[in-house]
Amino acid sequence: MKAVIMAAGKSTRTYPLTLTRPKALLPVLNKTILEHQLDALVGLVDGVVMVVGYKGDMIRQRFGGGYRGLSIEYVEQVDQRGTGHAVLLCEEFIDGPFMAMNGDDLFDPADLARLAGAAQAALVKQVDDPRLYGIYEVTPEGRVIRLVEKPKVIFSNLTNVGVYKFTPAVFDVLKRTPLSERGEIEITSAVQTLAETSDFRVVQAEGYWLPIGYPWHVIDTNAYLLENHFKPEMLGEVSPAAHLSGAVSVGKGTIIRPGVVIDGPVCIGEDCDIGPNCWLRPGCTIGNHCRVGHGCEIKNSVFLDYAKAPHLNYVGDSVLGENVNLGCGTITANVRHDSQTHGSVVRGVLVDTGRRKLGAIFGDHVHTGINTSVYPGRKLWPHTYTRPGEAVERDIIGEES
Repeated sequence: MKAVIMAAGKSTRTYPLTLTRPKALLPVLNKTILEHQLDALVGLVDGVVMVVGYKGDMIRQRFGGGYRGLSIEYVEQVDQRGTGHAVLLCEEFIDGPFMAMNGDDLFDPADLARLAGAAQAALVKQVDDPRLYGIYEVTPEGRVIRLVEKPKVIFSNLTNVGVYKFTPAVFDVLKRTPLSERGEIEITSAVQTLAETSDFRVVQAEGYWLPIGYPWHVIDTNAYLLENHFKPEMLGEVSPAAHLSGAVSVGKGTIIRPGVVIDGPVCIGEDCDIGPNCWLRPGCTIGNHCRVGHGCEIKNSVFLDYAKAPHLNYVGDSVLGENVNLGCGTITANVRHDSQTHGSVVRGVLVDTGRRKLGAIFGDHVHTGINTSVYPGRKLWPHTYTRPGEAVERDIIGEES
């Protein structure tokens, strides 16, 4: 059996992080989303058909023709014509039952295994507020009656999470599926047809489903995995004058200098330089080749590779892209004075993040001047910079890569 992973889309909602990479290559817990997905598929499928498009060469270069015994074949989706179109492009590679899944969310491996054992079905998750998703109406036995995308009237809390088990019969259904209002071929339309003409069922997820729709979801997902699915290793050099508590992972070649305090769960990658005299609080993942220097406090944040907070920085509830360098005294504010949840502008619209604490989202290669202060929820585009003493009150928008 094979799995189709749909990783072709250009995610504008996760800008600025996806200006320089496809969303499927965003890291959480120092592994890309795709690596988490492929790890979950090892032992379930023999091979993977990867549908790539936006910056697809980065995915090809990362994984080549295989991963942990899984063969990987690639299909190019040049025109973004929907999830159904993505699956249809894979027809020549499929000769039996297969799984199809979105390439930008994380799914519990045990739930994927249960879905793999079904004949034809969709993975669903009960959520408190399903308004932003497709929801299923099913019989008591789990047979699908209907699937409705973002319904105005909520009739169920069984949410479509974007993972399916199909037979090759779905290809003929997709070929007959009319275009949606967006001019796309939708998998959900094909699922509705299969439900009306055959026995199509749901498998309810018992574990996690971690959708990454906005940049701050990287922080949420990272924190969840640290709390619930983290196996620390101590491979680096830790000074006896450092204090580590809780679950802490230190990668090969990393140095933890005197006076460093680390309160886990914290994951630190390889070849990092931490300290002296800094504090890493719970929820932090530090990538490879990173620097956290003297007098810094880092809390519930994600550093991508080569990110640096060299001295006297506070970074809370934030994401630092690759090769970000914070000037001395750069501070990210993460709490509003009125204690309300933070808003963030996404595609020109102010979105309520639902978070009471949110710092900054730095794209790759951002440099800040000394004593920069960043307002909560602000985003800085790749290769932008701030001047000494600058207060970042609004997003700093640069050119799209």
